Amino acid sequence: MKKNIEKISIFSSLSPEYVRKIENITQVSKYLSGKIIFMENDPGIGFYGILDGKIKIFKSSPLGKEHILHIFGSGEIFAEVAVFAGHDFPANAMALEESTLMFFPRDRFRALLAEFPDLSMSLLGLMSMRLRQMVGKVEELSLKEVPARLAAHLLLLRDNTGRNEFNLDINKSQLASLLGTIPETLSRVIRKMKNEGLIGIKGSKVELLDIQSLDELAGGEFRL
Repeated sequence: MKKNIEKISIFSSLSPEYVRKIENITQVSKYLSGKIIFMENDPGIGFYGILDGKIKIFKSSPLGKEHILHIFGSGEIFAEVAVFAGHDFPANAMALEESTLMFFPRDRFRALLAEFPDLSMSLLGLMSMRLRQMVGKVEELSLKEVPARLAAHLLLLRDNTGRNEFNLDINKSQLASLLGTIPETLSRVIRKMKNEGLIGIKGSKVELLDIQSLDELAGGEFRL
């Protein structure tokens, strides 16, 4: 199976020499939708890059309630903390759709990092960005109400797509979990935002109609 490591964003600008060395230690596997990749507390033996597909990282309570921590797509890596910490995986990972993943074994990848310090700096930069994202997520979940969380998420999707109109890439149940709420509450908030003329929605397609108000809502300057 062709590896195409250049599809992984942090490796896209590496020299052919680096690419060959990394590809030599990796393996590529396909995962069907719904397939568990690893479970919380499994040994952190390596990390993954997404060549194609979508992966959710989530935690489950003893009662079975699920909270989505992050959703990763093509070109991203996940579980990279295992490379440095050498600890067990802190959460679960599951394929949201058929996905092709590249696995990077921890011990062999760490040997490469020792050989190529520039690669270490790239990975540390990515982890620093992830930490800032996690701090922001904790702040949103603890300080912001659901409408503000949803507005911030929609504005982030706008930034990522470069468009005011786009498809939600996850269903409402998954989106509710990602935002730290329940589907019924999310549906009520979506209806309010639609009635206020902030968004238009049809199926999975969302159009942002009032960017300024959404930005003010995300920043807590007004409440629905």
